[in-house]
Amino acid sequence: MRNRPFYKRGPDARAPEVDIIYGVHSVEAALRNKARQIKALWLTKNALDRLRDSLGSLPVEPEVVHPRSLDNRLGPDAVHQGLLIEALPLAQPRLDQIPREGKVVILDQVTDPHNVGAILRSCAAFGVRALVTTARHSPEASGVLFKAASGAMELVPFVKVTNLARAIEELKSYSFRVIGLDSETENAIEDIPKGSPLALVLGAEGRGLRQLTRRSCDELVRLDLPGPIKSLNVSNACALALYAVSRSS
Repeated sequence: MRNRPFYKRGPDARAPEVDIIYGVHSVEAALRNKARQIKALWLTKNALDRLRDSLGSLPVEPEVVHPRSLDNRLGPDAVHQGLLIEALPLAQPRLDQIPREGKVVILDQVTDPHNVGAILRSCAAFGVRALVTTARHSPEASGVLFKAASGAMELVPFVKVTNLARAIEELKSYSFRVIGLDSETENAIEDIPKGSPLALVLGAEGRGLRQLTRRSCDELVRLDLPGPIKSLNVSNACALALYAVSRSS
């Protein structure tokens, strides 16, 4: 194997044109994705053996390193499981390029990468056509996001828009019914009309949906929770909401 330099980036040496992906499920999904252009693959000997067992041949020449090298590069808190790749970002569609059927999830300034990664995972599980966020006030495609998504970043188109209210109006023009999740409203999510393409809008924890976003929705709905707590972590709320609309469609 070629002895390529393995280095740790400093805090100012960012390369936004490169995705940093680590962890077993995220790396395997990226390597399986033919649309991914892998630039480099670093892993431990044990991880290489496991990867070859599950994938067979690899699309890029791997570099075997000591686990401490991955710790040094990613930091002590990254659960890399012995695998790390650098890859070019995936090309993402515009709103007018996504299928005009099924479900779309829209995030109104949800910025925590753990939450957005978990939401992507739920979107993949429920066959969501795209995840839509604003270009500002949304997390970058970081290693934390990829790890939390557990491979879903390769499966769900991630569309970033400049103006969320205009994006909602555009989806409406494609016959999407846009519903916003709000724990204070009277309407239960199970009671929404069935059959039309659906866009589900979720707001940031604490603040919820912004006023303009609320006004842009066709309807506000709540999760019908039986217990005394009526609001959930946004990623948990997304999973339950997707389950509810999948059951009712």
